[in-house]
Amino acid sequence: MCRLAAYLGPAVPIAHVVVDPAHSLLEQSQHANEAKLAVQGDGFGFAWYAEGAGPGLYRDVLPAWSDGNLLSLCKMIRSPLFLAHVRASTTGETTRLNCHPFAHRSWSFMHNGQVPDIDRIRRTLESMLPDDLYLARRGTTDSELLFLLLLAHGLEDNVAEAVQAVVALLQEHSCYGHGCDEAVRLTCVMSDGDAIYAFRHSSDARAPSLYVAETAEGGWILASEPLDAETLVWTAIAPDSLLTLSRDGVRRTPLELRLARAA
Repeated sequence: MCRLAAYLGPAVPIAHVVVDPAHSLLEQSQHANEAKLAVQGDGFGFAWYAEGAGPGLYRDVLPAWSDGNLLSLCKMIRSPLFLAHVRASTTGETTRLNCHPFAHRSWSFMHNGQVPDIDRIRRTLESMLPDDLYLARRGTTDSELLFLLLLAHGLEDNVAEAVQAVVALLQEHSCYGHGCDEAVRLTCVMSDGDAIYAFRHSSDARAPSLYVAETAEGGWILASEPLDAETLVWTAIAPDSLLTLSRDGVRRTPLELRLARAA
């Protein structure tokens, strides 16, 4: 399982989240506390918003702790909104195209979790993509496919409805706990450059962890694990609800995920 973090607020160096805290995302890449694997060494990346259309994107296949460019870029790039991710792969080779975050038009997206039978249902799900989104795919991960499915189901117009539609597709087509050695698990964070959206969901009530905290400067941080438990108050994000972070504050929207979970 991967580790991820996101920030929205007054512009700060990306290092404020990725490098500097005692349990930063960089630290979590080698010493994760709430993941199946303690080490997340299959690449990393971050997407950031500034002036201009769409996010900037930097990704590489090296473990985050061994890339000399990472420290320099995180210290020099200041942004009011960014997403960052360290990868422990479940599907898809360790290539730059499979590293998170993924970006399309103004949106960026990252995922921690798995769709364990993705190879069996990939063709069915890909057939639901319109031509432009099918051609936009570059990698082979379940995560990028989830992102494109969300876009295909109206992410740019209504985030909650898109999430509900894609989870319903997984419930319909995936083994979803029946015949799978492992569960469907989704913790997704995405942004359009104005707000950050996040949700957790799983077929076994064990969705990957996600926390939120408000900074002293009035910003917000999302992270798979608390970055600094001594100076910030962290709240676990409840599953099956959509969390929206915007410059107006935090909003939680219950998701209508109607199909029954597998026992």
